[in-house]
Amino acid sequence: MYLERLSLINYKNIKELEIELSPKINCFIGNNGMGKTNLLDAVYYLSFCKSYFSSTDQLNIKHEELFMVLEGNYKRKEMDELIYCGVKRGQKKNFKRNKKEYKKLSEHIGLLPIVMVSPADVRLITDGSDERRKYMDSVISQYDRKYLDDLIRYNRVILQRNKLLKDFARRGKFEEDSLAIWDEQMIILSASIHEKRKDFLNKLMPVFQEYYNIISKGNEIVKLEYKSQLNDHEMRDLLRHARLKDQVMQYTTVGIHKDDLTLSLGDYPIKKMGSQGQQKTYLIALKLAQFEFIKKLSDYNPILLLDDIFDKLDTHRVEQIVHLVSEERFGQIFISDTNRDHLDQILSSLDLTYKLFVLDDGSVTNL
Repeated sequence: MYLERLSLINYKNIKELEIELSPKINCFIGNNGMGKTNLLDAVYYLSFCKSYFSSTDQLNIKHEELFMVLEGNYKRKEMDELIYCGVKRGQKKNFKRNKKEYKKLSEHIGLLPIVMVSPADVRLITDGSDERRKYMDSVISQYDRKYLDDLIRYNRVILQRNKLLKDFARRGKFEEDSLAIWDEQMIILSASIHEKRKDFLNKLMPVFQEYYNIISKGNEIVKLEYKSQLNDHEMRDLLRHARLKDQVMQYTTVGIHKDDLTLSLGDYPIKKMGSQGQQKTYLIALKLAQFEFIKKLSDYNPILLLDDIFDKLDTHRVEQIVHLVSEERFGQIFISDTNRDHLDQILSSLDLTYKLFVLDDGSVTNL
């Protein structure tokens, strides 16, 4: 699977752009703020129906413009796929596959698997548990439609349950039977989501360790530990014991929406002990393991987006990453960088088809 042609109108700082792409390597160079990351983000958007960086669609429309349009022509399983997205200010986004509009955006997730590696990934290490849950959910949702549906339903249940708890507090009256309706749905959905998260981490972990060792050429042990209240307790028991606390707090204090990942290097949290280079290596290895995992389940290569990943890495680690992505196991790759030397190093060492583009204030030139 690969993207043949990309068209953008009014996407962030890009006024209008249309490019023909290589099925293998596509490199984008330019100074910061010229549109490299935005272009890669548009490719991500066409797969996930949203930006990698901004959850608000209106913020993705170019300043002072009224709309944006993204369009991608793909080759998938020897078939042509045309994906279109249009967003007008104040209106619902319009997403189409081969000119047919989706009834639900969730129907599109997983059609065009993609893996993004970006400096923003450091949030997995530095930010709260919400970022790490999003990471698990984004990966599993690309190959398991039921998981995505269950997750959407679970989030709606939590929303309604919290609303009910606030209503109890407002009226000064607690209704056990009303709450039990949402509890039963939570119990069923939590069990399914928890098992799939646990299975995902168990399968990802050895691949992650392998990639980290390749890039670092070291003997350091990396760990991903899945932290969940459901690891040791039944959801029904958790809800029963938290009943009084939930009433006082007026929101649901237990459940898989509290899950987290512990990211460790050796016996210590990578957040506290890892250097910038080690943290970046950790995240890149994690994303490459994610790529391998999705590839095995989807039977074809996801698109790989590498956004400004060489900063803070020594020459050896850059060389190891270059060697990895040049292998046949990877398909179409997008690489952005401010340093032409990095990309020249990559291109000179690869016997592969590639295209090189220069981005300058939202416009593109093919070298």
